Amino acid sequence: MFYSPINYNEPVFRPPSEARSLIFQITIGCSWNRCAFCEMYTSKKFSIKPVEEVLAEIDLAAKYYTDTRKIFLADGNALCLPVDKLLIVLNYLNKIFPKLTRISAYAIPKDFKNKSLEDLIKLREAGLKLLYIGIESGDDDLLKMINKGETSSSTIESLTKARESGLKISVMIINGLGGKKYSKQHAENSAQVINSIQPEFLSTLVLSFPYGIDHFKKRFKGDFLEMNILDLLIEQRMLIENLDLKETVFRSDHASNYLVLKGILNRDKISLLQDLNFAIDAPENAGLRQEWQRGL
Repeated sequence: MFYSPINYNEPVFRPPSEARSLIFQITIGCSWNRCAFCEMYTSKKFSIKPVEEVLAEIDLAAKYYTDTRKIFLADGNALCLPVDKLLIVLNYLNKIFPKLTRISAYAIPKDFKNKSLEDLIKLREAGLKLLYIGIESGDDDLLKMINKGETSSSTIESLTKARESGLKISVMIINGLGGKKYSKQHAENSAQVINSIQPEFLSTLVLSFPYGIDHFKKRFKGDFLEMNILDLLIEQRMLIENLDLKETVFRSDHASNYLVLKGILNRDKISLLQDLNFAIDAPENAGLRQEWQRGL
C-alpha cells in the first residue's frame, strides 16, 4: 500500500507532466467551479488551507522526500491566494528543499486580476516557474455557453501579464467543446487568442462526458451537437492551420486524444497538418488510439 505523509483531500488532480512532482494542497477545490464541462472539483467546497497547516505538511514531507526537485501546488487554482500567503509558502519550500528547481500550479485567468506585474515578478523570483491554465476556448460565445467566467480579452490580458513577468505558461484548449455547431468559430478564435499570448506550452484534449452527454447538455447554455472522431480531427486541423506561433511546444497526447501529435509551432506545423490530413483521409491506417470505426 502506498503511504503518504500528507493528508490529501481527495480527489487530487495534477497535469501529466507533474507525475514526478511532490504535491501540496494549499487550496481545496476550485474558486470558480462553475464550468459546464468540468467535474473535477464538484465534490468539494472551495477553501483555503491555513498557512500553518501547509508549513507543517512541508516539514513532515521533507523527512521522506529529501531529494525533491519539483513541486506542484494544488488544487484547481492555487494562484488565487493572496501574494503574501503565496510568498510564505514559496519561500519556505525553497528553504526546506535545497534541491528544488521548479514550483508549478494550476491557475485561471481571473487569478491575475488583482495581482500586479510586480506581484507576479515576486512570485517568479520566489521559485514559481510554471502555470497551467485552461483557456478551453478563445470564442466569446462559447465561453458564455460553458460558463467560464472569462472573455477572450480577459484571457489575453491576464496571460500576457503573466508572460511579461517571466512566468512560463502552459495553456489548454478543449477539442470538441462547442460541438458541431460552434466548431469552426471555436477553432479559429481559439487560435487567435493563443497567437496573441504566444505561450511556452500548448496542449489540447478532447471533451469528455464523465456523467453522460445529457448531463453536459443540461449545463451547456447552447445547442450542443456531439462530434464524432472525424469531426474532432477536422476541428484540430482548423486550430493548427490558424496558429501562428514563434516557439511553442505543442502536445496532443492526453489519454482523451485519438491522434497523438507532438511538435514545436510553427516549426513543425506542416508535419502536424500532414499527420492530421492522413488521419482524416485514411483513419483506418492512422493508428488512432481507439477503434477508428466507432463514431466515424
